[in-house]
Amino acid sequence: MRRYDQAAPITTTAARAVLQYLRRVVRHLAGAGVDQFVIVGSGVPSGLPPGGQLHDVARDALGGPTPRVVYVESDPMVLAGARATIEPISDLVRVVEGDVGEIDELLDDRVLQTFLDWDRPMAVLLLSTYSLNDDEYFQYVIKRIRQAVPERSYLSLMQTTFDAVPAELLPAIHDLLAMTLPGHAIRTREEVEALLDGLVLVDPGLVWVPDWRPDGHDTACVQQPSASGNYGAVAAIP
Repeated sequence: MRRYDQAAPITTTAARAVLQYLRRVVRHLAGAGVDQFVIVGSGVPSGLPPGGQLHDVARDALGGPTPRVVYVESDPMVLAGARATIEPISDLVRVVEGDVGEIDELLDDRVLQTFLDWDRPMAVLLLSTYSLNDDEYFQYVIKRIRQAVPERSYLSLMQTTFDAVPAELLPAIHDLLAMTLPGHAIRTREEVEALLDGLVLVDPGLVWVPDWRPDGHDTACVQQPSASGNYGAVAAIP
């Protein structure tokens, strides 16, 4: 039981760090002029307060232009919640059912094809890589996205790792993960780097998510970025 008590704060800290990372990525890309976002597997609207959702972050960062945001989710409860709380109050946000595990079908989705302008840059935030257990398919997903998006677009990825988990806590962490996210793919830094080979990464490259362009407003993992348990990277699509 003590092992679970020690492991639980780690997972809570990681969740906060991930949400803060997502906000910084959206803020940075919107600041770079991107006003179209496809956010896959964010769990919207959980974890972020009203007025502080990722589409709100993009809008605030852009200042003038209003972003178009498509959330892609596979969980029926998340879909229902997002459609009930977000779509009714914004004409510039859509929530579609889809899964990164069916990337061809996702990219052909009618809403994605008609709601977004595929002649202008966009950002794809791929957050559900935990479901991609097959490295070959993972690379295919990256390839398909690179082929589909317009020039000067961006691809953001995040990957869970156990690289920094103390050995004595690994059994408890594995058990918690099996209960909350069965089939969750875990990768080392070396494995993630291999998957990202060939991509042009935006500085600072592949890092612990709290180390990706911290802006002074975050509260999680400032002292121990590795406690986030996730690597993050943003790639520019030439």
